[in-house]
Amino acid sequence: MIDRSNGYERVAREFLAGRGRAPSTAIGAATVRRWARALPTGATVLDLGCGSGLPITKVLADEGLDVHALDASPSLVQAFRANLPEIAVACEAVEDTEFFGRTFDGVVAWGLIFLLSAEEQRRLIQRVATVLRPEGRFLFTACGVTEPVVWHDAMTGLESRSLGFDEYRRELSAAGLSLVAEYDDEGENHYFDAMKMS
Repeated sequence: MIDRSNGYERVAREFLAGRGRAPSTAIGAATVRRWARALPTGATVLDLGCGSGLPITKVLADEGLDVHALDASPSLVQAFRANLPEIAVACEAVEDTEFFGRTFDGVVAWGLIFLLSAEEQRRLIQRVATVLRPEGRFLFTACGVTEPVVWHDAMTGLESRSLGFDEYRRELSAAGLSLVAEYDDEGENHYFDAMKMS
């Protein structure tokens, strides 16, 4: 049976003891907060691979956004519901989700996309573009390297991959997304921030 959580159900207890209970000052939170503040007040945002909801989903909600979230790990979704009971969350894999059957002003994929196969990464970028409203934003983290690279995820030990800067830029453009900015946070996570062209 395929593990649709990309190994995170197996390590859920360890994850929840660390990153899964991180405060809103943890690595990545300030970067996501700045991105959230660039969205319209009350914008609808989807957090892909939300984990326990801490810190990323909570940061989005604290900024007054209408947040929906999903994660494929039943244990992490259970923790999410305990942490953020007022936020809609679904236990679904990003590869299979119907995105709540709606569109969004923004989509966040923090610490997720590199867990997917190269083919699934390309497919996810295309699928996210279809649920973004015009001028909607897509923020995701990917390994900050020029060329494609493969490594083993520190948490799960499973193979992870970056398509490389040039390939991500091409995939975003092919999906009708314009790259707005790239930046790094205090944990050396690299971000791609793209906007859906009208």
